[in-house]
Amino acid sequence: MNNNIGNGISRQDAYEKVRGVAGYTHDVVLPGMLHSCVLRSPYAHAKVVSIDTTAAEALPGVYAVGTYKNTSSRLFNASGVMAFLAPDLNPVLDQVIFTDCPRYIGDEIAGIAAETEEIAQHALRLIKVKYKKLPTVFDPLEALESNAPLLHPHISSCNTPGGVYTVNQGDVATGFQECDVVFEGKYKLPIQKQAQLETQAAVADFRRSGELIVYSSTQSTHPTRIILAHIFDMDQSKVRVLNPKYVGGAFGVRIGMSGKAEAIAAALSKLAGRPVQTVYSREEDFMASDSRHSGYVSVKLGAKKDGTFHALDIHAVLNTGAYTTYGIEVGIVLGNLATSVYRMPHIHYDGRVVYTNILTAGAFRGFGNPQGTFALEAAVDGIAKMLHKDPLELRLQNIVCDGDVWPLAYPCRASGLGECLSKAAKGIDWKQHGKFDAVGRFRRGIGISSGTHLCGTASSACAVLRLEFDGSLQIATGTSDIGTGNMTAFQQIAADLVGIPLERTYVMWSDTDNTPYDIGAHSSRCLYSIGLALEDASHKMKEKILDYAAEMLEESPKQLRVEQGVIRGGNREITVTELADHAHRREIQFVTRGFPRNNGFTATWHAVAADVEIDTYTGVVNVLKIVAAHDIGKAINPVSVEGQIEGGIVQGLGYALREEMTIQADGRPYNTSYHTYMLPTIGDIPEMEIQLVECPDPSGPLGAKGTGESGMVSTAAAIAAAVEDAIGVRPQEIPMTPERILKILKD
Repeated sequence: MNNNIGNGISRQDAYEKVRGVAGYTHDVVLPGMLHSCVLRSPYAHAKVVSIDTTAAEALPGVYAVGTYKNTSSRLFNASGVMAFLAPDLNPVLDQVIFTDCPRYIGDEIAGIAAETEEIAQHALRLIKVKYKKLPTVFDPLEALESNAPLLHPHISSCNTPGGVYTVNQGDVATGFQECDVVFEGKYKLPIQKQAQLETQAAVADFRRSGELIVYSSTQSTHPTRIILAHIFDMDQSKVRVLNPKYVGGAFGVRIGMSGKAEAIAAALSKLAGRPVQTVYSREEDFMASDSRHSGYVSVKLGAKKDGTFHALDIHAVLNTGAYTTYGIEVGIVLGNLATSVYRMPHIHYDGRVVYTNILTAGAFRGFGNPQGTFALEAAVDGIAKMLHKDPLELRLQNIVCDGDVWPLAYPCRASGLGECLSKAAKGIDWKQHGKFDAVGRFRRGIGISSGTHLCGTASSACAVLRLEFDGSLQIATGTSDIGTGNMTAFQQIAADLVGIPLERTYVMWSDTDNTPYDIGAHSSRCLYSIGLALEDASHKMKEKILDYAAEMLEESPKQLRVEQGVIRGGNREITVTELADHAHRREIQFVTRGFPRNNGFTATWHAVAADVEIDTYTGVVNVLKIVAAHDIGKAINPVSVEGQIEGGIVQGLGYALREEMTIQADGRPYNTSYHTYMLPTIGDIPEMEIQLVECPDPSGPLGAKGTGESGMVSTAAAIAAAVEDAIGVRPQEIPMTPERILKILKD
């Protein structure tokens, strides 16, 4: 075996990105390409009474004007769930390309395709629309009231797509009667925006031959092809979707279409008969693409007087905004994971997502888990206070361990959570917890949180390896690289398992015409799912190579080994290049297809500890240090793993202290740019200590698990715990802005 696995190999995409020559959807230029602009609703809820596009159509340089009247009206769901929902379930279809009934400020009313963006913008101003304003609702609790306006009557009679999702284990009512102490709390969570660098974008070429080619910033090319084929009532074989080659960040906002960029570009291309590029402005990206679900999570946790957790009841009401996208699934994940960190016999969860007249919420790194974890960890610390127990020891006493019964469909196995908690506590100097002086202007505190996340959905994964005639190895998967470095990890796995030098491997970037079907880069699944498929394909490829070499070297395949592209056995050797050339001249090909040896999910585990200082005069929370310990099974590329965890911590820091999209009285988002949306900057980032715990998972490739999301999950909870240690009160709403901290101190 080579020595790539376990080493911090440089990213294979680093050179192009550092030099500024990496190609993104924004950079795609096709012959005759037109540029598009979108007319968006100025009202949060309205009916289009009339629309007149005559003047816009007559403007020189305009080639197409699309509205609900002349484009596809087939209902769809822009998220990938439309393509890979379980067989016994049906996706919620509640979107169209252009609508005559806008349900939030920013909803798409019409689109222009013109020779230049300036002409398209001019044409937009020539469209005349008359609206009839309709009643609005912005808060999910208000949207559940009987007198609330119904946003999608064909979907739900109570603004609740998918109904109420429940988790039940034991008898919660009886469980709480048997408890010695019970903690209850209700927490309010904000709208957080992915704020990825590349805005939503697509270039579509609807050819007269009936084929549709789309260059897209999607995280999931194959599901996007399925969605587009549905919208335009086409054979999927006539639709091609590809990344061109890079995606400029995603964090969940592109699992499926990039907003509606692909559908808008395709619809206008079909009307114009020419390729069309649709690029969201930063303002459009903020106001008209998915965000993290805001809402309310209440928790009730009961324990025995010795600290043993006995009963847990969680309720969640999340704001999914104007359309469902991933709303139902986010509520499911919140409940499943919040009830699976600690061992207890009695558990109940019920959660729902609710339609309102604000921007749509969908997938965002952590996928509901940060919301549930924030509430759950507050309850754990609440029980610790009531019982006068150390919060760290209480967690260690109650965490789920290998083989424990829990609500999830996959088994609890290979958990390193106990080690994660111990390492995080040691790194933050836990013995100082509760011992800082509560006097003076500046108050210090430390806190800790623990959690789990899932990685998987392995069932659709596939990897194809092809040994080229010069001995190099091509790797084809249907997933994307959204900046996580998974393509480099794929090369490390294939190179080591086959025995090819890393520099002689190449990964084909996602293209539905040239790669096997895959559901895309999300669910922390790339390394786990594709890694399993690569493991299978690599073993098959190595077996083929050695079988062929055995004849050439006149040795048994069992006596041969291949390392760094050289096959040795007995006293003879041959290079893989020589073998491949020999086979090529005899018209023999080496192609293997690999699949995961198991389907479904596995659990990742983590603990985060925070050290903060609070200025009681200004309310500013300054995070001094974060220690994050993650059980990642096996680190294929430790540098990439640490980078992912650090990135998640920074997003969690923003979620805890700064990031919040505020909705104004008319439903318009206040925060529509990097200037008004308060992302953490370099000056806000604390010292970070990353501890990798390698507890090999028997279900994962080489024991590895995914880590793309887990860094985000528990960071806000740890910071809130540290704030509580400093000032004695647990904030019940995030972000913990200076104003909110000052109010807590005043109250």
